[in-house]
Parts: sequence; C-alpha cells; structure tokens
Amino acid sequence: MWDKRAIVRFMTSSDKPDNAADTPDTTAGHTGVAAMDWAAASADPQYRAAVVDLLGALAYGELAAFERLAEDAKLAPTLADKAELAKMASAEFHHFERLRDRLADIGEEPTLAMEPFVAAYDGFHKQTAPSDWLEGLVKAYVGDSIASDFYREVAARLDSDSRALVLAVLDDTGHGGFAVEKVRAAIDADPRVGGRLALWARRLMGEALSQSQRVVADRDALSTMLVGGVADGFDLAEVGRMFSRITEAHTKRMAALGLAA
Repeated sequence: MWDKRAIVRFMTSSDKPDNAADTPDTTAGHTGVAAMDWAAASADPQYRAAVVDLLGALAYGELAAFERLAEDAKLAPTLADKAELAKMASAEFHHFERLRDRLADIGEEPTLAMEPFVAAYDGFHKQTAPSDWLEGLVKAYVGDSIASDFYREVAARLDSDSRALVLAVLDDTGHGGFAVEKVRAAIDADPRVGGRLALWARRLMGEALSQSQRVVADRDALSTMLVGGVADGFDLAEVGRMFSRITEAHTKRMAALGLAA
C-alpha cells in the first residue's frame, strides 16, 4: 500500500498525459463497499469517517460556490446575466442543503464536518478571485468542474446511498452552456480576450489541484480511503488513470470555450 504522501507527490508532479483514459463506467456491477448501502458500509468506522469528510468537503464547497456566484452576479453586464448567475447560485445552495441534511441524518454535526475544509476552499477562492465577468464565468465552468470530476471519481467507490447523493449534487447547475455561450461570444468580438482567458484557466487548473492536495494531505480518513485502506480505493496505476481522465475532461472544456489548454 502507498500512503497519502504518494498521492500528494503524484498530484503535484503529474503533467497532462499523452493518452488520457476514458471515463470509468460507473454503471457497471459494483463490488465491495460500492455494492453496499450506507447502513452496511458505515459499520466500518474508518469508512464512516472518510464519508463524513467527503460530505463535509462537498457541503462547504457548495456553500462557497453559492457565495461566489452571488458575488460574481454583481459583475454581470446585463440584468439577464445577473438573473442567470443568481439562479445558478440558488442551485448551489440547494445542493448544500441536501449535503447538510444528509450529515444531520447520519448523526453528524454539519458545521463540524465542514470546518476542516474551510481554509483550503477559502484559500483557493482568495487565490483565484476573478477580476471581471469573463474570468468569473471561466472559473465557474473550468475551476469548479475540475473539483467535480475528482469527486465523481471518488463517488464510484462509495456505498450506494452516498454515491447517489454525491452524484446528484455534482449535477451541472447550468454553468456549462451559459459560460460557453458568453465566453465564445466575447472571443468572437475580441480575439485577444482568448489568450488572457486561456492563461487564467491554466492557473485555475493548477490551483484546483493544489486545493485537492491540501484536502487529501490533511485528512487521514479520506486519504486512507483513496489509497485503498478502506472501501475500494485507488492503487498507484488507477490514480494515474484518474488524473488522466480529469485532465482530458479539462482539455475538452477548454476547447468548448474556444481556449487553448
């Protein structure tokens, strides 16, 4: 078994792969913990602690996304754009409520579950505060999607109840199509915008991976689950394939925006 330091080294040193793997088939027959429901899987205290960490991280992430989108709406150039971002912010808050309620349902205090992740998320948002409307859209589309891809990979190894909840709250809230439309229109109007936004998106990629590194390194239960100590964790080869898939998805999103990866 390799420890959490190996994940940290991999996450900080991996570059874009030459051949990215396809997204895993999460509809295939599940085995191990992934074939259990929460009642059965949570009998393992290590697994329970890891899932509480995961739900806490996701809950604070959704709350932070709500706050950020509401703030970014102030930069919107039109009333229609402002309303669209407000709608997205509302969807993020509803996701937060589902995660908060789930934590309470399984006997955990939501605030305590979220607290360990506040510094990492707030640090990420402080380092990636958009300077204008377009940077905010790219961050919502590219930056948030990188984290969502990572959590979807982890969700494939969770018990059926936790997996269903995580996948539900990671559903697109409308960022995708709206961001692509607005960013491509801006680039068509002024091609110079593309270069600036491409640099911004690459910075977001680096900061998002650094945030994931901090979360994994700081939480023993979560890192143990990821490296196979509990549940059906990743081995070194699978971590490589996972980050290949995440990077490939990032490249496709950049192309959709009309930006160079």
